[in-house]
Amino acid sequence: MTHPALDPAILDFYSDRYQEDARLHRTAHGRLELLRTRELLERFFPVAPARVVDVGGATGVHARWLVEVGHTVDLIDPVPSHVAQAGEIPGVRAQVGDARALPFADASADVVLLLGPLYHLTEGPDRALALREAARVARPGGLVVAAAISRYAGLLELAALGEVSAENEPSLRRALETGLHDPRSSFTTAYFHHPEELAGELADAGLGEVTVYGVEGPSAPALDNLPLDQAELLLGSAIRAARLLETDPAMISASPHFLAFGRVV
Repeated sequence: MTHPALDPAILDFYSDRYQEDARLHRTAHGRLELLRTRELLERFFPVAPARVVDVGGATGVHARWLVEVGHTVDLIDPVPSHVAQAGEIPGVRAQVGDARALPFADASADVVLLLGPLYHLTEGPDRALALREAARVARPGGLVVAAAISRYAGLLELAALGEVSAENEPSLRRALETGLHDPRSSFTTAYFHHPEELAGELADAGLGEVTVYGVEGPSAPALDNLPLDQAELLLGSAIRAARLLETDPAMISASPHFLAFGRVV
């Protein structure tokens, strides 16, 4: 089975213009996202050693700590430079590949992570295929975790920076209506979810016990406006606020990212 290749604009963005490791370690918002993602994953993960397939695992920012705590990790990513970096991490097996056609046997993993692919699969059938592939590879009772970007993330970020204008308001309106992010802004081609939509996509892939959590909570845009040394002092408060509101239906969409958890039934 063949699938469309990765959009060249996305490949260019991650190869030449964007450093995921730097974002998650050197900005307060990134640190908040990283810490909360780990916190949520640890809440659901099986006891080590478990076999983890990290789909869209980039340079191994999550794979690194997963192997450090005793799990085995197979990482797959469409960006060759990412795979080269991840492959240098002891204990991580990394290869170039596509979330829609995973090179792993049925029921061969305890956990399958998709902490990025759904962002850039802008067509519903492609996202459905990626989720079905994850469910195929996870064993019965195994865990599938998928990340998504909130439909409101772009607007809230720009509003916090004072950058919502007459010029970009039409583009923002289209993004809110369609979920399709305008790649002419600071990010690349992407699809932004509503939380209930994400839950429905996991359920449609045959996963059960589906729950969606807000990752960063509503404090992330405020951290973007502060110098790093000041923002670091607020991380503890931001994490507690995110935890309090992580499933609140009135507030979950104020979190820039979601994590959805489901199990193979």
